[in-house]
Amino acid sequence: MKTTGMKKMSSAFAALAACAMLLPAPAAGEGLLGQALGFLSGGRTLTVGTDIKADDITDFYHTVSTSTFPPHYQRYRFCVENGEHRFFHETREGDHWPLLESDATDSGTKILDQDEWAAFFRCVEGGSVKNREEHLESGGSGPWMFLYRKGGPKEGQEFYFSSPEAEFAFLKLCAALKKDAGKR
Repeated sequence: MKTTGMKKMSSAFAALAACAMLLPAPAAGEGLLGQALGFLSGGRTLTVGTDIKADDITDFYHTVSTSTFPPHYQRYRFCVENGEHRFFHETREGDHWPLLESDATDSGTKILDQDEWAAFFRCVEGGSVKNREEHLESGGSGPWMFLYRKGGPKEGQEFYFSSPEAEFAFLKLCAALKKDAGKR
């Protein structure tokens, strides 16, 4: 009986070792066990700039939505449409919750030149993405950030900036682009 149990354990260990050899090198801060579990669950964390290139990004959303009085909603979107890089923003304000599209007080779109798209990419470079998860416990105002990419999941992936400074640079860029964005 013990011999059979040892053979099963030995076979399981050999299978796990074979899987580990097939995995790509772990990302910074990601141990082999974490990588193996992420790989098996489809939830490996990827790094923008290393695993995801600028040309791979098709859509990026940054949304803040608060229900406090007065309620406020702000969305920034960077995307590729008809081969053009675009920036979109929308602000909603009102005296009720939830705020609806009809509550938009400011919105606009701007076609980005190469330098502006590169500035966006510098802000998200070094950030990480992972598959979406339910966050029922958080219920906060956000920001909720999602990155869509070529070859990625259809529903996009959660995005996390590499640092508070990177997020601040992103918000500063959005404020500057918002001034130049025409009304939609």
